[in-house]
Amino acid sequence: MGNKIQLLVCDARQGEPVMRDFIWELAGVEATVGNALKVLGIADSATDPRVARKGCYGVFGKRKDWDAPIYDGDRLELYSELLIDPMVGRRKKANKDHDARLQAKAAVKKGRFSGK
Repeated sequence: MGNKIQLLVCDARQGEPVMRDFIWELAGVEATVGNALKVLGIADSATDPRVARKGCYGVFGKRKDWDAPIYDGDRLELYSELLIDPMVGRRKKANKDHDARLQAKAAVKKGRFSGK
């Protein structure tokens, strides 16, 4: 009888995250993220289009590579695609904050010089 490891699989690719327990009979295979994804039927290889994009799976909120080890009790997470690039989002927020400061300065100057 081979080793068994228990994983919690959190699939957040479609809407609300779905969590399920998974007991994996290792049977001579190495316990890696990629092998777990194969056994779960989610992907066939690291180049499978379902998981080929960077950062679409991880363990406990940390992005992992295909050949990263996985251990008993780990939470394997499958992430949905990002709706906006985080760098673009931060840049937009920074520009918005900068514009608000400039508008506030202009309003103060306008109030100071009008009517006096």
